[in-house]
Amino acid sequence: MNKRIFVTGTDTNVGKTFVSAALLYALNKKGLSTLGLKPLASGCEKHNGRWENEDALILQEASSLYAPYEVINPIAFPDAIAPHLAAKNKNYRLSVEGITKELHTGLALESDVTLIEGAGGWYVPLNEKEFFSDFAVGLSLPVILVVGLRLGCINHALLTVAAIKQAGLPLVAWVANCVDPNMRRVSSNIDTLKNAIEAPCLGVVPYLPSAKPQEAASYLDSSILV
Repeated sequence: MNKRIFVTGTDTNVGKTFVSAALLYALNKKGLSTLGLKPLASGCEKHNGRWENEDALILQEASSLYAPYEVINPIAFPDAIAPHLAAKNKNYRLSVEGITKELHTGLALESDVTLIEGAGGWYVPLNEKEFFSDFAVGLSLPVILVVGLRLGCINHALLTVAAIKQAGLPLVAWVANCVDPNMRRVSSNIDTLKNAIEAPCLGVVPYLPSAKPQEAASYLDSSILV
C-alpha cells in the first residue's frame, strides 16, 4: 500500500497539523509506515542555517519513516503571512510545477500512508493564476478536510466540500476539530455537518489546548483510511 492524501482545512488555524500528526500516530499504532509532508510553509525560524517551520517539525516527529527536514518541508519562508506574499518578499515565484518538483524526493519515498498538508484553506493563492489546491489536482490526490469547529464553520465546511468536488477530487473523510472552547451547540453543529457532508467523519477531537497529537490520536478512526 502506498496511499497519498492531501490534508486541507476550512481556514487557517483550524488544526491541520495537529490532526495530521494525530492521524500519523494513529496509523503508526496499526503498524503502518507513515510520512507527513508540508511542501510549503510560511512563518519559519532560522535554525542551523536554514528556515524551519514548527508544523513541519511536528509532522517529521510523527512520521514513522524518517526523512530529512528539507524533504519534509522543501519550501520555507520566514514571514508569517500568506505564502504568495511571503514568497514575494524573498523574490521567489511559487507555482504548482515548482512545488511538485521540490517535493519529488518526499513523494518518491515508500510509505503505507503519506499525508501532504496544505497551507491555510483550499483556495490559498500561489501566484496570479494558481492556488495550492491546483497542486492536489495535479497529483489527483484524495482529500481529508479538517473542520475547525467555531461559529461559521458549517458555511466554510460546505463551501470547501463543494470546491473539492468541483475540482474533481474525492473527499475521503473529514475531521471535526474543536478549536473554540466557547462554541455553543457543538453536537448540533457536528450532526448538521455529518448529514450534509457525503464522506465519513474520522472523529471529533475535543478542545485540547495543551495536548500533544499522540493524545488526540485516540479520538480518530484511522481504519477508514486503510
